[in-house]
Amino acid sequence: MKEKDNKGFWNRWAKRYDFAMSGDGRTYAQIVSRMKKVLSKDMAVLELACGTGLLSVRIAGSVKLLEATDFSEEMIRQAKAKAHSSRLHFSVQDATNLPYTPGTFDAVVISNALHIMPEPEKALAERFPGSMVTFDAVNTAGLKGVNAEVKMAGNKTKSFFSLEKPKEELEDWSDRIVNVAERDYIDGYLKGGWRKSIVTRIFAWVMRTFHMGFMIHAEFRERQQ
Repeated sequence: MKEKDNKGFWNRWAKRYDFAMSGDGRTYAQIVSRMKKVLSKDMAVLELACGTGLLSVRIAGSVKLLEATDFSEEMIRQAKAKAHSSRLHFSVQDATNLPYTPGTFDAVVISNALHIMPEPEKALAERFPGSMVTFDAVNTAGLKGVNAEVKMAGNKTKSFFSLEKPKEELEDWSDRIVNVAERDYIDGYLKGGWRKSIVTRIFAWVMRTFHMGFMIHAEFRERQQ
């Protein structure tokens, strides 16, 4: 990936991003709900790849401090324009080259971004020992669909990763990645009536049968003293 081209794409998309994601309101609500279950008022939290702050403004009130970061200057500009809690601070940072010292934050959150990082293990496992992460991923077939969507949006970069055997591949990334578990994609997001609709059932069957989309939970081993 050419970093300059990738950042340029997100800078151009910044003003349209909220509108583009407006149809995913239910998904964002589920993500926020899950985050709030593990966050608390006494925690200092770092958010990576916050974009325009769609999640940031919703979870800031649940923590002591939220440092929300993104490598796109325009995304951060849009985020700062939103009304938000005094506990929330936005800044431009590269998730793979962060300036913070170990122990600065009690938790790190990231959503809808790992799949567009060329080396996500650098942003997570090596920098946040003792943490855990849950994210959705795709296999090679699912990756083609993701890249097609990105191309339609005008992004010419292709630095997405896919997983065929999540446990083996993730643990091979780093000896600090442990306890990898896979979960059905639909079970991770949709609740209630949405799970019963014919469209959701077909989508779930395709994802499950062809292993095109799934959720992953992984933990990061503490550094040995």
